[in-house]
Amino acid sequence: MRVAIIIGSVRQGRFGPTAARWIQERAVRRGDLDVDVIDLAEAWLPAVLTDACVPPAVRDLRPWLAQAEAFVIVTPEYNRSFPASLKNAIDWYRDEWRGKPVAFVAYGGESGGRHAVEQLRPVFAYLGALHAGEPVLFRHHETPSDLDAERLLDSLKETS
Repeated sequence: MRVAIIIGSVRQGRFGPTAARWIQERAVRRGDLDVDVIDLAEAWLPAVLTDACVPPAVRDLRPWLAQAEAFVIVTPEYNRSFPASLKNAIDWYRDEWRGKPVAFVAYGGESGGRHAVEQLRPVFAYLGALHAGEPVLFRHHETPSDLDAERLLDSLKETS
C-alpha cells in the first residue's frame, strides 16, 4: 500500500517534520507500506483558489496524491483547529481524497492536537475520504508508543 504522509504546517521551527519522521520510520519498518512524505512548506501551493487555470505547483502535487492509496495527515493544533496551509492543500484537490483512508498524527496544546483532528474529520468526510482509526497525539513532549503507531498504520489497511 502506498501511503502519503502530509506535513500540514509551514511555520518556521515547526514540530511537523519530527512527527512525520517518527511515523515514517515506523511505517517503513513494516515492509508492507511504501511511504512518501509531502511537506506543504515545500509544495508552494497558491493561497488563492482559482477555476481559471491550474497553477504548476498544484499540477505537480496532484500525481503524488493520486497515487497514494492512504494518507497520514500530520497537523498541529492552532487555536483549537488546524492550519490554513493544510486547509488550502485540501481544497485544491477533490478526487485525490475520495475513497481513501485518512489517519491523523497531531500535536500541540494540552489536547495534543485532538481539536485539530476533530475539525479535520468532517472536512475529509465531506470529500469522501474514509476515517481510519484513532489519531496519534503528541502531548507535552511525550512520544506516543510504537503500539500507537502500529494501530494507526493497521487502521489504514483495514479501512482501505
